[in-house]
Amino acid sequence: MDEVFKALAHASRRRLLDRLNERAGQSLLELCAGLEMTRQAVSKHLSVLEDAGLITVVRHGRERLHYLNPVPLHDMADRWIGQYERGRMAALSNLKQALEGTAMSKPEFVYTIYIHTTPENLWEGLTSPEFLKQYHGGWAPSSDWKVGSKVLWPVEEGGDPQDLGQVVTEAEPGKRLAYTWHTLQPMHQEMFGMSDAEFAEAAKERSKVTFDIEPAEEPELGVKLTITHDGFTSADSKMLEGVSGGWIMMMSELKTILEKA
Repeated sequence: MDEVFKALAHASRRRLLDRLNERAGQSLLELCAGLEMTRQAVSKHLSVLEDAGLITVVRHGRERLHYLNPVPLHDMADRWIGQYERGRMAALSNLKQALEGTAMSKPEFVYTIYIHTTPENLWEGLTSPEFLKQYHGGWAPSSDWKVGSKVLWPVEEGGDPQDLGQVVTEAEPGKRLAYTWHTLQPMHQEMFGMSDAEFAEAAKERSKVTFDIEPAEEPELGVKLTITHDGFTSADSKMLEGVSGGWIMMMSELKTILEKA
């Protein structure tokens, strides 16, 4: 928490967070544009923000793209802002805008979590039925997790796995796993209160989730897991709305499971 406060104490770093809140997934070159700072200075500020967990960096080819990570801000609000009444509503209102702004700026979800485990054990956590059932419950997917293989998913809790059109697109044990996501199912129509026309249109959307596993920048942090769920047709996607909170909750559970093993 101290690192978060220190990172937010500098006006230039807050400005960089504002820019990522306005548009996620910017490169260093894009973030430097229009700022009265050298590229080296911006890079140093971004490193501080990354170390504090306030941004997530994802490699796309030769580029490093930066995303606002609202989780530490949310934790800070729970730990500190909620204790004080003066200005509380204004602070929470601003925080709400910040948290929602990321989803509105670009139709994708990016989240990073550090887990004290090995890449091999984390891979098992993402693919082994034994682990999947612990944090997915009765909704756990199943596959042999080879490129081109189907990913089966129950359409009701505890039901038999069904073919919903999901396919493994990348599989590099201990490093990277990606697969296409299922479309909205009939149960989602009632969940989101959608009309038949809205559901029919939304059900055409086919997104994809990618898990990138790599050593943490500092060995004591363990393994860095970055989840990128993209391919949504718009920032108003109901599937995007649903998976954003779901992934954070499940990965937190997976972290607890692996670190207790």
